[in-house]
Amino acid sequence: MSIDEIIAKGVAAAVKELYGIDADPATIVPQATRKGVEGNLTIVVFPWVKAAGKAPEKVGEEIGNWLVDNEPAVERFNVLKGFLNIIIEPTFWCSVLHHIAKDDNYGITPVTEQSPLVMVEYSSPNTNKPLHLGHVRNNLLGYSLSCILEAAGNKVVKTNIVNDRGIHICKSMLAWQKWFNGATPESTGLKGDHLIGDCYVAFDKHYKEELKDLQAKGMTEDEAKEASTLMAEAREMLLKWEQGDKEVRDLWAMMNSWVYDGFDQTYKRMGVDFDKIYYESDTYLVGKEKVLEGLEAGKMYRKEDGSVWADLTPDGLDHKLLLRADGTSVYMTQDIGTAKLRFDDYPINKMIYVVGNEQNYHFQVLSLLLDRLGFDWGKDLVHFSYGMVELPNGRMKSREGTVVDADDLMDEMVTTARNVSLELGKLDGLSQEEVNDIAEIVGLGALKYFLLKVDPRKNIIFDPSESIDFNGNTGPFIQYTYARIRSVLRKAQADGIELTDYSAVVPNEKEIALIQRLADFPAVVDDAARKYSPALIANYVYDLVKQYNTFYHDYSILREEDPAVRSLRLAICSVVARTVATSMRLLGIRVPERM
Repeated sequence: MSIDEIIAKGVAAAVKELYGIDADPATIVPQATRKGVEGNLTIVVFPWVKAAGKAPEKVGEEIGNWLVDNEPAVERFNVLKGFLNIIIEPTFWCSVLHHIAKDDNYGITPVTEQSPLVMVEYSSPNTNKPLHLGHVRNNLLGYSLSCILEAAGNKVVKTNIVNDRGIHICKSMLAWQKWFNGATPESTGLKGDHLIGDCYVAFDKHYKEELKDLQAKGMTEDEAKEASTLMAEAREMLLKWEQGDKEVRDLWAMMNSWVYDGFDQTYKRMGVDFDKIYYESDTYLVGKEKVLEGLEAGKMYRKEDGSVWADLTPDGLDHKLLLRADGTSVYMTQDIGTAKLRFDDYPINKMIYVVGNEQNYHFQVLSLLLDRLGFDWGKDLVHFSYGMVELPNGRMKSREGTVVDADDLMDEMVTTARNVSLELGKLDGLSQEEVNDIAEIVGLGALKYFLLKVDPRKNIIFDPSESIDFNGNTGPFIQYTYARIRSVLRKAQADGIELTDYSAVVPNEKEIALIQRLADFPAVVDDAARKYSPALIANYVYDLVKQYNTFYHDYSILREEDPAVRSLRLAICSVVARTVATSMRLLGIRVPERM
């Protein structure tokens, strides 16, 4: 039982005996006592004041006295207004540490057959371009959230929906036919997704040139767009695709296969994966059928031009187009189809969509429509809405080729990590293979931590040089601290130092603070899962390593002469290292054993 649970159970027993109040210990949540006030844990007593018929200070005093008399973990207390500040008996912290140390999975809730199933959708790339910096944040958030939800006791299915059809795909296909002379990833030495991205950029370049020529002949911009032969050819290709034209479909399948190979390489290096991948080319017709079912049931309506709509005005929204007059689908229809296939495949209890905040309205509408069409989880779907990633010089535009490519970014991060680490002497004495491995771990760790430590709802201006710093709130700072602890533990093992009984040791203030922070870990994981916020894990582990570094600086560990005190400190080192590794794993970040 954790210290929080012990105190909660004790307080529940106190209010029952003192005031006859039945309080569920699960509803009593001790908080860390704020700085400047004596205490380890604080209980808010206001919920029982009315039933007790006494002033808050009196209620706090009576509960505090009961705890001192009946709970061995409580040494003394003080009361400030309605806040009961509890001081834990110092040696009790040793038993808390021992409890944490013997549980290799401390903070992780086991998944059982009865655990709810949560599906998390993330990535959602288009097959006309490689993944870019915006996709990186999406993938890292989705993967980390999936890890955190599983750690909090949920079954998790990680899923991806690939946007593999539409006019944007046809633009790349047409460009490849016209200007790329049968180029392949093998003939060019390019990753498949990069080759197709170049095709997409080429189409936009030639399209703009065509519009410029038409406008030079006296056309307005709108007239030029209407007269564009390039855009007309792209639309014709899309129509042929939808009609199942073999030549177009074969070209589409070949080029998409190149892109998928490229995506797989990027995902693998980024350290993210999926349990199930869906493709819009498979889902859009299913969505159309589902919408037509809703139309027959009177849940949708058809306009005179043949288009199908949903009236969402009773829900405070507007009318939403679901099928165009020519019967073709819109994105909303495709999402409905994807939901149908997912619901057929899995007994989903909760669905979480990791999509940027520019799609907030889309998911409001989708939630209402799924609920209207009979999906149990529709009304309660979660749109994990996150902010955009921008560069110091502004937003990115993929059609103009000005995006920060995910592969190039990862290369740059690893190169920078290698150079910075070498300059600081962090890699001295290591083999070239070890240097390369650590540079990869540190470079990608810096990138991931920088993007995950911020509240997901906020926009980020990404600065690669700022992210690779061995001081401050960065991934490398945390990774280096972990490596330092592992070095201490290896030295202890090499010296034959064994842990002895430390239960009678009276920990000092910094040791108690560290043990208490370690004891907080399960609550932090649960809070991060409940609030859908990897940032809570990131900031927890940063605070933990800051505290550890202060402790490490102020106290001897291996040179401590008292075997019991030395054992206590080594146990703290071991549990801190394990908790750091677990926390970073929940963020999708590896930690190096040596640096």
